[in-house]
Amino acid sequence: MSVSRRKFLAWMGGAGLSTAVGRKAFAASNKHFEGYPDSFGVLHDTTLCVGCRSCEAACNKVNDLPQPEKSFTDLKVLDEKRRTDAAAYTVVNKYESVKKPGLPLFRKIQCNHCLEPACASACFVKAFTKTKEGAVVYDASVCVGCRYCMVACPFNIPAYEYDKVLDPRVVKCTLCHPRLLEGKLPGCVEVCPAEALTFGKREDLLALARERIRKHPDRYVHHIYGEKEMGGTSWLYITGESFEQVGMREDLGITPAPNLTAGALAVVPMVAGLWPLFLTGAYAMSRRKEKIAAEEQAGAVANAIAETNDAAEKKLAQALEKAKKEKEAAIQKEVKKALEEAVKAQEADKEEDA
Repeated sequence: MSVSRRKFLAWMGGAGLSTAVGRKAFAASNKHFEGYPDSFGVLHDTTLCVGCRSCEAACNKVNDLPQPEKSFTDLKVLDEKRRTDAAAYTVVNKYESVKKPGLPLFRKIQCNHCLEPACASACFVKAFTKTKEGAVVYDASVCVGCRYCMVACPFNIPAYEYDKVLDPRVVKCTLCHPRLLEGKLPGCVEVCPAEALTFGKREDLLALARERIRKHPDRYVHHIYGEKEMGGTSWLYITGESFEQVGMREDLGITPAPNLTAGALAVVPMVAGLWPLFLTGAYAMSRRKEKIAAEEQAGAVANAIAETNDAAEKKLAQALEKAKKEKEAAIQKEVKKALEEAVKAQEADKEEDA
């Protein structure tokens, strides 16, 4: 029954899933965007999550990410507080229950796919897009690597590929957007054995969450996280204890990120125009520093070589002098020995003649 209910919500209105180009979330916009009417999302019911990490394994597989050092079946990693990074677009963390001490609580962490993303409002090259399907996606081809998106995100989600020198990217959960366009569920939702994750239209997910809270008022906190936070998100949460207890911020308010950044980012076009000049100057300064450093390094190497040669010559001279003295001493010893033997031989001859 649970599987069919999940899939029912997943494909409710599925025929309306569009492959049209998504809406660009422009930096410093001061207009409140309330989301596309038929956009999709995911409801995470933390009271049902068992911390099995199946969602992590599925995310790793569908996004072709490197295998972690510790297997996904190793639940000891839940004892650590983790965040998403370049090799893990989603993680599950464990928390302690206040209502029932000793009972663990679990929460899945990933991009919340804001209706008006903070990452997009901070990006002056428009590398982030809020799609009609609900996902916030990223275009690496226009990204300049400023990483303002990482600073702006109130959920601390975007990660950077620091280990890739030539073509690093900002990476995060994409809500499995390519799979959505193919008519598939997000990988994490598809494999969740406890049905802690439900995919569907955002409006339907809000209705489902309200109904669960209405039917079980003692089980749930009477609030849907993501309905209003930061203007709303496509990833929604309901929980049995305070959201702070499962590691979620409760101080964000309901103002969308672009409203908070409109004034500060008004100068971004000018900054973007000066960007090439800044980079040229920075490059010239960097080259000059590299040249000076190379000259200093070459001088230091030459001095080191000269000092090494001097020391080697001194050691060689000392070794030769020592060898010479040892040779002379050996010769004198042999001469003395030969003379002593000759004297003994003469004395022996005299005794025989006598």
